[in-house]
Amino acid sequence: MQILVTGGAGFIGSHLTQALVQAGHHVRVLDNLSTGSLDNLTDVPVEFIQGDVADWAVVKTAVSGCDLVFHQAALVSVPQSLQNPKLNHDSNVTGTFHVFEAARQAGVSRVVYASSAAVYGNLPGLPKKETDPLALLTPYAMAKRTAELLAAVYQASYGMEMIGLRYMNVFGPRQNPSSPYSGVLSIFCRKVLAGAPVVLHGDGEQTRDFVYVADVVKANLLAVSATIAALGAAPVFNIGRGLQTSLNQIVDMLGHITGRAIVKQHQPARAGDIKHSVADISLAASRLGYAPNTTIADGLKSTLDWFQA
Repeated sequence: MQILVTGGAGFIGSHLTQALVQAGHHVRVLDNLSTGSLDNLTDVPVEFIQGDVADWAVVKTAVSGCDLVFHQAALVSVPQSLQNPKLNHDSNVTGTFHVFEAARQAGVSRVVYASSAAVYGNLPGLPKKETDPLALLTPYAMAKRTAELLAAVYQASYGMEMIGLRYMNVFGPRQNPSSPYSGVLSIFCRKVLAGAPVVLHGDGEQTRDFVYVADVVKANLLAVSATIAALGAAPVFNIGRGLQTSLNQIVDMLGHITGRAIVKQHQPARAGDIKHSVADISLAASRLGYAPNTTIADGLKSTLDWFQA
């Protein structure tokens, strides 16, 4: 099968690309390398196109001849979307439209795309279900919800099979800790290995639904094999572990794994930060057969090993 992975040199995309190649598929990667790196694809035989999803001509070329599209490319930072809403719109709204429309024109029957738990905002009520009310508090959240609505239109109007995955807090190897917009766990891992204090905003009791990148890849692969009749119209699924873990618990795990005494440096809580978040993953379990099997501790061990390699 000929498959396009947009953002395929990035954190999640490169792991997905690697899994697809290992499964025997011919994979084409489209990535502008703004956050991704070709180092993530070392020894992974792919057809690589350097370009931006905001460029219609590039996207059309990249999709041509493909049987399936995984759309992972995005400006993935909520703070960055607030600082630069135009870039967010170009990458996450216009870029997504380009991918969907190019897929339609090329006769691609199925598109699996990345959405985000950011669409839930800070509304009360846990765990978050796909049918819960949404609160689009940032340009990033708006863009991800726009992708879901656009997917519904493409499925209803053109008969395309569109499957969205609302990622929770994904972590694992290849997540760049040098970026100020990186996930908190990669930053924690780097700090611990450097012997530096770990910064906690607030009391550290805030919780997140952390999910290891290999489980996210598994969800994407399951979305390919699922029948659209079983999934329903333009389905969207929460992809997490369905468990809450506090930042204090993460720090304790890192201390236990490394055998190091970790200094916590508390700073004031950040305005607008959500205190608790966790997903209900029962829909993905029943419709996709999704069952995350990597514990937080095992995922942290693998991430630390990658940093030290």
